[in-house]
Amino acid sequence: MPTKFKPVLFLLLLYAVLIVLPHFLKYHQQDFLIFLTINILVVVSYRLVTLTGEWSLIHAVMMGVGAYTSALISKNLDISFWITLPLAGVMAGLVALLLSYPLFRMTQFYFLIGSFAAGEAIRLTWIQFIKPFGGTGGTSAIPSPELMNIDFLEPIPYFYLVLIVVSICVYLLYRIENSRIGLTLHAVHWKGVLAESVGVNTWNYRTLAFVIGSLFVGIAGALKVHYIGTVAPKQFDIGFMVFILIWVIVGGYRTFYGAIIGAVVLSVLDEVLRGAEQLRPAIYGATLIFFILYLPGGLESLPQKIRQKFQANRESAT
Repeated sequence: MPTKFKPVLFLLLLYAVLIVLPHFLKYHQQDFLIFLTINILVVVSYRLVTLTGEWSLIHAVMMGVGAYTSALISKNLDISFWITLPLAGVMAGLVALLLSYPLFRMTQFYFLIGSFAAGEAIRLTWIQFIKPFGGTGGTSAIPSPELMNIDFLEPIPYFYLVLIVVSICVYLLYRIENSRIGLTLHAVHWKGVLAESVGVNTWNYRTLAFVIGSLFVGIAGALKVHYIGTVAPKQFDIGFMVFILIWVIVGGYRTFYGAIIGAVVLSVLDEVLRGAEQLRPAIYGATLIFFILYLPGGLESLPQKIRQKFQANRESAT
């Protein structure tokens, strides 16, 4: 089989499995599959932001911006989910654009702290203003999508909806990363001074990555809250942001697929540990330390390391 057809065949088989799989799962497992698919969009959109070398702590809050936007507009103004879904992304992108000017005047550690402070300021706004945000408890009774006679309150139809939307978004993010824009983002990270010397406006490209990443994670936020029916500040706190960071580090951030691997593996691990709440922080901490010390390239680098090990053993044997 020609090499170029192998990825296509793999994707066809993967989607065939995903279409059939929910029918063999229990109700709570179907819920997990929905959240796992949304997590993939969250982590892939965050990877785009990191391409310029800037690791922010506001991505979870940007997800919340999209979630609150879609939830409040659809509930209070009785506007269709199909309109509020893209609006959620647009609003998250606009907030990111407004924050980009002060944030990108900072670099590295200062940018990290600045992004955390900006995110907490937004979260505190949701907490302090009971109207319209609902305060600490958030808001509930968020309407589900409506389309013909499809019951999106049921997990299987909603999973298919999430699968379609996330697949489109991930494909667009993949094309962006492999376009001229994506190559320039890599150049801003690894050869920033050289890029500026040939006329690349590094500030503009950092802002572009931040805005696009926020736009897509805003869509992820809308998908999540229209399924669970509630939105609250706690859903987008620093704890969830740490999970996003761990997904990227454990999966690997050198390729597009690394972050997806990390999100899938650790989301499954999190589900397995659901009955052991007290052990979860320790296990996650130990996992993170292990990967930083012994597998800094993440899970994506594991096949290469195994091949190198076998090759070294073969050469030593001869």
